[in-house]
Amino acid sequence: MFEKFTRSARDVVKGAISHSGRAGATAVTEEHLLLSLLDAEGTTASSALASLGVDRRREALEGALREARQRGGISRADAEALAGFGIDVDEVVARVEATHGSGALAADRTTKRWRPAGHRPFTPEAKAVLERSLRAALARGDRHIGDEHILLALAAHPGVVADVLTEYGADQAEVERALRDGGPGRARAS
Repeated sequence: MFEKFTRSARDVVKGAISHSGRAGATAVTEEHLLLSLLDAEGTTASSALASLGVDRRREALEGALREARQRGGISRADAEALAGFGIDVDEVVARVEATHGSGALAADRTTKRWRPAGHRPFTPEAKAVLERSLRAALARGDRHIGDEHILLALAAHPGVVADVLTEYGADQAEVERALRDGGPGRARAS
């Protein structure tokens, strides 16, 4: 499948691996893929994110991802829904952290297996994003997988990254609109 990736899509994957390494994570996550997309310049996805204003709110978006990670992957929308049932997620997080230490819910959940030096695996969720990017490309009639397909895959699948994108005005429908209105929305295969 990787041979169908455009240069920009391969760069996003490589950038996600770098983000993972800088964060000290043991695996590449969906969050790392999004951060790498935000780093890209002059790509179809970066143009779509810019047209939605997401690029200008990167610090706030990173803060929302950090907060969700601290809450063990629970988005603000999920926390608000739980509050409707009388569950204060912030209180639960505070109690867990009081017992188990700061960031206890944000702990890296991958198994600690021996891996070759420099090898950073992808979480099952990050792998699923890359697989969904193939489906997004096929649905658009493309014969390649571009960075725009990775963005579509991130926005389309329920989870923290999609929730944060939605919170910042980049839900699946808006991403599709931005790709469609921002030009042909198709990256050149390279």
